[in-house]
Amino acid sequence: MKLHSSVAFPDPRETLAEGILAVGGKLDVGTLYTAYSMGIFPWPQPNLPMLWFSPDKRGVLEFKDLHVPASLQRHLRKNPQIQFTVNKDFRQVIEECAKQPRPGQDGTWITPAMVRSYMDFFNAGYCLSVEVRENNVIIGGIYGVLVQGVFSGESMFYKKPNASKLALWYLADYLKSQGHKWMDVQMVTPVVESLGGKYVDRETYLGMLENRHKELSLGSHQ
Repeated sequence: MKLHSSVAFPDPRETLAEGILAVGGKLDVGTLYTAYSMGIFPWPQPNLPMLWFSPDKRGVLEFKDLHVPASLQRHLRKNPQIQFTVNKDFRQVIEECAKQPRPGQDGTWITPAMVRSYMDFFNAGYCLSVEVRENNVIIGGIYGVLVQGVFSGESMFYKKPNASKLALWYLADYLKSQGHKWMDVQMVTPVVESLGGKYVDRETYLGMLENRHKELSLGSHQ
């Protein structure tokens, strides 16, 4: 089935100010698929049409650089009641991320319309979530988009210390087990940096994206 985009995206190198690439369009499955396959993501702003970004700097976590602090490993060993699941409670994860306080931000960019759109994207098979549970209660999680062999992290949350770090660590190991070598994290937060995340320039990121697509294409023809 061919997916149709409501936006005719230009080359992701042809950005306007602050990495803005396009304005308007819908957050439907076809548009989201097309955007992420090109390394573009939406970021809604109050009282503006939808904005689509291809920023100058992009956060990535290469799994060869994954660093798990000893303190985090000890925390997991001391708390055997902590368990992890994948794609069991996507809606709760995205809704908890929407409620997570962000330093220096009023409200959230994860609007009700975003939640609905990404639920549709999840139901179409293009999203992934990790849930961290303690005694069967969700205490943290992370969600993102998985399109053409590339995972793009969108947001994470925690209700107890270390829960978001544990979610990211588990996600990295899960993706490695599926043949991934890196993940897109968009922005390098302190949590991401603590596990080895870094910024690369746009051209480097787009090269990584294109190489991943080539790997999948070659694999499908073998």
